[in-house]
Amino acid sequence: MKIRTRFAPSPTGYMHIGNLRTALYEYLIAKADAEGKFILRIEDTDQKRYVEGATEIIYKTLKRVGMNWDEGPDIGGDFGPYVQSERKTLYAEYAHKLVELGGAHYCFCSKEEADEEKDEEQNIKFEDPCKKLSLEDAKRRVAAGEPYVIRQTINKQGKSKYHDEVYGDIEIDYDELDEGVLLKSDGFPTYNFANVVDDHLMEITHVVRGNEYISSTPKYNLIYESFGWTPPHYVHVPPVMKDAQHKLSKRNGDASFQDLVAKGYLPEAIINYIALLGWNPGNDEEIFSLDELKKIFSVERLNRSPAIFDIVKLTWMNGQYIRKLSEAEFLDYARPYIEGSLKRKVDIQDLCRVLQPRLETFGDIPNQIDFLDEVPNYDNELYVNKKMKTDEAMSKTALELSLSRLETVSDWSNDNLFAELKALAEENGMKNGQIMYPVRIALSGKAATPGGATEIAVLIGKAETLQRIKTAIEKLS
Repeated sequence: MKIRTRFAPSPTGYMHIGNLRTALYEYLIAKADAEGKFILRIEDTDQKRYVEGATEIIYKTLKRVGMNWDEGPDIGGDFGPYVQSERKTLYAEYAHKLVELGGAHYCFCSKEEADEEKDEEQNIKFEDPCKKLSLEDAKRRVAAGEPYVIRQTINKQGKSKYHDEVYGDIEIDYDELDEGVLLKSDGFPTYNFANVVDDHLMEITHVVRGNEYISSTPKYNLIYESFGWTPPHYVHVPPVMKDAQHKLSKRNGDASFQDLVAKGYLPEAIINYIALLGWNPGNDEEIFSLDELKKIFSVERLNRSPAIFDIVKLTWMNGQYIRKLSEAEFLDYARPYIEGSLKRKVDIQDLCRVLQPRLETFGDIPNQIDFLDEVPNYDNELYVNKKMKTDEAMSKTALELSLSRLETVSDWSNDNLFAELKALAEENGMKNGQIMYPVRIALSGKAATPGGATEIAVLIGKAETLQRIKTAIEKLS
């Protein structure tokens, strides 16, 4: 059996982290097979939620993280069309056939109620009990143009039993299943019907989706059974949580993939991190490229427990990826953040060399370099540091000594400046930090900076360095 998986997002405007994780698991399952295929299908049957341009967002996101699809709306394939709204007549054909097979029935409502139709047809007052109409009577009313929907027929007793690759064997009472709408009065199918028809016709072998669909799966299996089709392998995964009680949700302000990229997270780091939200490699390794994930991923190591999205862990991981960038790659990523926030002219390559070893997200750059334009207003308490063994009086002395020494320096390079200040400390019986720390505070006005005292001095130049030290001495007087 050749593995065929599908990612079937709705074009609603952005890429939710949970959706991207589903796509990743579908992709990795397919690519574990040398001949496996990863299919992209756009599920746009819910026209009320459709957002213009959202399909392009889906394309760009998948391409940006390296998950290229083998079949899809833009590249075609043997099982198209790959957009559900373009398969509308197909669903109607199968829905009517399902009625003939006894797996569904017609329901009728007034035209006024149909015109006021709400999502999924759940709030329309259908004739009760509509399924007791004879098939001949129902067909006559359909032919007469009366508004109708097609609902699933569930008349089985006992329990539905099926196997899930994550949760094992599952049993659900048929009495717990509702006879949901399969084909709406506007001719569009609901998700519950369209995904079954498409998965069969596209020969999908593995379906990955959230565990909230575990209870609905028996309904899908009944449709497969009515048509005499073989169901796919089911891989239900737990949700991605904001905390122990709440799911990640865009409406609650939680970040989408696009939000994270805009904040300066690398796509490669995001993919690496979300792979670990519900799956583990079986050892302590955490950093994996997409190619490495394709080699080691297995469904057997998917977890049943919900995964909590930890932005701190993602930020740490992003920092690891930033360190691995070449100087040229780092410069390309960092340049827009630097040029968009800094007025002072600095050597951007020197600045990048200072930033790269310390940066965790590119979005941190503006706040980390704002002092290069102007020293913020700060309290002299910043000079008091137990670790460096400095206080205000000692810092004032250190700055006065540094000013005298730096005024005579002609080689304004980092190595030379560091050597000069180190020698200055030794000559005056002080520790290196008792000179370097006060100078860094004087030049930046911040407790934490992306570079040390001499690196900052090089970036802002000699004249600005001397002026800032003079200002700091006055502030301490």
